[in-house]
Amino acid sequence: MSSTSRAWVVAATVGAVEALKDQGICRWNYPLRSLHQRAKIHLRSASQTRMLSSQSSAAVRNQLREEKAKQSEESLRTVMYLSCWGPNN
Repeated sequence: MSSTSRAWVVAATVGAVEALKDQGICRWNYPLRSLHQRAKIHLRSASQTRMLSSQSSAAVRNQLREEKAKQSEESLRTVMYLSCWGPNN
C-alpha cells in the first residue's frame, strides 16, 4: 500500500471517529458506566441478603435446637421427679 493511500485510510478513519463522536457514540459511556454500577450494587446487595438470610436461618436453627434441648431436659426432670416422688404401686 502506498503512503498516500495509507494517509487517506488514516484520514478516513479519523473522520469516521470524529463523526461518531458528533453523533453521540461517546455519550454511551455514561449509560454503560451507570448500568455497570447498578449491576455491581445489585449483586452486592443480593449477596449481602443471601449472607444475612443464611445467618438468620442459622440463628433460627440454633434457637430451635435450644428449645428442643430445654424440652428434653424438662421431660427428663419430670421423669426423675415422678420416679423418685411419684405414687408407689
